[in-house]
Amino acid sequence: QVQLVESGGGLVQAGGSLRLSCAASGRTYAMAWFRQAPGKEREFVAASGGLQIKYADSVKGRFTISREDAKNMMYLEMNNLKPEDTAVYYCAGAKQYVRLVQGSGDYWGQGTQVTVSS
Repeated sequence: QVQLVESGGGLVQAGGSLRLSCAASGRTYAMAWFRQAPGKEREFVAASGGLQIKYADSVKGRFTISREDAKNMMYLEMNNLKPEDTAVYYCAGAKQYVRLVQGSGDYWGQGTQVTVSS
């Protein structure tokens, strides 16, 4: 069982930037970021597995997912943040990339709150 711990959330003004980090206790082939806003279902944000990377349309061009596999770390660089990006952001891992893209994960973190003020 891989443990995932997110960090880096906070309060930022619209147009600002934040960098989220996810520390994994072990190696995971595929990793992803999801988010859940109040009263809404959890939604896919970005995933990375092997040479594949995928972003949700709502964050393309603004968010960048990256990994440091030697350190079992994953990051989400978020730029030009909007109030609608406000949510709890979750780190997820899976043995198969397609599972994450489809919304499922084998491992989940506890989440970190991102709040964007207008």
